[in-house]
Amino acid sequence: MDRIKVRLINYTPRPLETVTWAALISYWDKWESEAFERTTRADVEKHLPKVLSYGHESILEHAVFTFAIEGISRVASHQLVRHRIASYTQQSHRYIKLNPQDVEETFLIPESIKEKPEFYEKWKKLMREAIELYEKTYEDGVHQEDARYILPQAVRTKIVVTMNLRELKHFFGLRTCERAQWEIREVAWKMLEEIAKVDELRPIIKWARLGPRCIQFGYCPEKELMPEGCFKRTRKKWSKMTEI
Repeated sequence: MDRIKVRLINYTPRPLETVTWAALISYWDKWESEAFERTTRADVEKHLPKVLSYGHESILEHAVFTFAIEGISRVASHQLVRHRIASYTQQSHRYIKLNPQDVEETFLIPESIKEKPEFYEKWKKLMREAIELYEKTYEDGVHQEDARYILPQAVRTKIVVTMNLRELKHFFGLRTCERAQWEIREVAWKMLEEIAKVDELRPIIKWARLGPRCIQFGYCPEKELMPEGCFKRTRKKWSKMTEI
């Protein structure tokens, strides 16, 4: 069962209309603030794809998206927060004490480890010992802000992420690539899928080329590092996002 959950919680009302209206200030001499209420879907379809095709992407910063992410490891969250043009609020292990049900509820163990039974059992043993020591330390009167130092990076966490659409494009470009680390890649594709599920948002995936850099550029910038068959697989996966 996939324990990594991603949900699009909120976004700028009428985001594509907002971005289109903002774009029109550049070249429409009769632009006015009241024009926003008059901006229609037809206006969006007429102007936005053309403006984005010119590379005018600063307008995407006027639309903001908030995601809830659950079940990822601290390994992945450390990668996520490296995207600095964003806002984050993460579950605190200083104030929230872990109440583990089992090892895999509390920690994320990679499939590459599960495929090696001799390592898998050792990993689970190590995780159990870590959580037992964590609990004993806490029960002995040590505050969880210090008890948490024993927790491995594999411990699962929850985080709220807010990014503008331009930063999301940058994030997707790097993190949906097949060469991205597997966990952050899964999170990135789930975030993109959340956008694709919303009818009013789906067109921006194609217009702004939200996806890996090979989609954005039309070629793979990883060059000789590109996995064999990656470009074809990625295009097929990305194309499905525009059809959900």
